[in-house]
Amino acid sequence: MKSTKAITKADEYRFTLSDELRLLAKEELRETQATREHALKMLREWADKNPRINKIRMDANFFLKFLRAKKFQIPVVQENIERYVLLKNAFEGAFKNLDCRLPKMAKLLDQGYMFALPERDRQGRRVIFYRPGVFDLREYTNADMLKVHGICYETLMADEENQIRGFIHAGVGTGIGLQYLTLFTIKEAVRIAKNGEKILPMRHREMYGCNINPAMKMAVDFGMSLISQKLRERIRFYTDIKDIELEKRLLPREYGGEMPMAEMIRLWKGEIEAYRTRLLADDEMSVNLAMYSDAAKEGSVGSLKEPLNGCTGASDNSTYGLAGSFRKLEVD
Repeated sequence: MKSTKAITKADEYRFTLSDELRLLAKEELRETQATREHALKMLREWADKNPRINKIRMDANFFLKFLRAKKFQIPVVQENIERYVLLKNAFEGAFKNLDCRLPKMAKLLDQGYMFALPERDRQGRRVIFYRPGVFDLREYTNADMLKVHGICYETLMADEENQIRGFIHAGVGTGIGLQYLTLFTIKEAVRIAKNGEKILPMRHREMYGCNINPAMKMAVDFGMSLISQKLRERIRFYTDIKDIELEKRLLPREYGGEMPMAEMIRLWKGEIEAYRTRLLADDEMSVNLAMYSDAAKEGSVGSLKEPLNGCTGASDNSTYGLAGSFRKLEVD
């Protein structure tokens, strides 16, 4: 399908992963060749017809990361994708120019603020390791924090095995104190949490935190209140990292594992660098901001409960490709 909106071509997808992943995708995500082909066709038609979308990726990998995160619920995915591009456009300072070579980004990565551990766990999932204590409030801004997270998450989400298996998060709170509460206002924190959970196409399987400053208990409790019950049930806190329910061999040597942290960071930076060109090219994606309400552009919590079809400038009777999304699919 040729499209004037496409910044990448609508390629013909071939599943090249293992039979284990094929079965896992079918059992957990409702993904089969039939559902996948139908979904890709529907999303491409929807994106091409949606007057609010100016430019967008049309390649299978881009759409599949959203489809897999939302278990192939096409209407939910359509809303998800559009909000994703909208926020990239509305908050360019934080969500565009995700360049790992920017001095601040390079320094945060070198310091090991966050990085993916090189080996997968027993269930084949990548583990994202966090050391927020190295984030110097005198040197970095909240936009810098959002940007480095974007660089790391986008790189990981592009990998198909990660899309299917999901992620483990593990963080060490050493060095975090009350001063970090000034990084975001309460309104910003709420919006980041709600938008992140709803829009970011990641399957969060388990989350571990340790060495949390007792003075931060109220902040942690507040943060827990912002996320869904499903995510809350997947979070565990520990006094010390040695108690964490994660294979210790995966961790950096400095935290009880085998490989030195510096080597892990070097390997991770190589992964990020390899994806850099594609990630920067995603800045071409755009929507017509004039066709959205101010609340939607600001990512307000209330706007997340309203369908984008109701935004300013949208005609009352158009679903821009939703028709047919609910029809019965043929299965293998």
